[in-house]
Amino acid sequence: MTVRRRPRRRRRARRPAGAGLRLPGLALLAGLLAGMAAGAQVVPYEVVEDGIPAPLDGRVGDAVRGRAIAVDRQKGLCMLCHSGPFPELRFMGTLAPDLAGAGQRWTQAQLRLRLVDPWRLDPGSIMPAYHRVDGLTRVAAPFAGRPILDAGEIEDLVAYLATLR
Repeated sequence: MTVRRRPRRRRRARRPAGAGLRLPGLALLAGLLAGMAAGAQVVPYEVVEDGIPAPLDGRVGDAVRGRAIAVDRQKGLCMLCHSGPFPELRFMGTLAPDLAGAGQRWTQAQLRLRLVDPWRLDPGSIMPAYHRVDGLTRVAAPFAGRPILDAGEIEDLVAYLATLR
């Protein structure tokens, strides 16, 4: 009598957190977030090397408002992926770099481009483009053509991130 053995099941390799979250998922996230800047239009900007040197709306942002956007879990959603110097927040993300020291690592021009269109620097980035509407897919119809953050909100975030040294 021959005994048949069951073939062994192969265990799946564990994927790191966020490994499945790539461009399609981010495009959807960007589409959902786009409704937050209702009525806002994308402001034309010029990229010079690895940054956008001129403020999008011609003014210097407000760091206090920028911090409020960064920690707001309904507006900027920064803490979904990033951690940072926010003692009042209980849960923060671990998928993206810690925001502490962002103002030391990058210039304001570099920060601005990373917020406006991070895919220009890293096409595989999981960070949504906060002030871009072209080239996105899977955007719900009510949110199409609207940026996630308006130009003033981008400048407020840049002003705040620049203070993190």
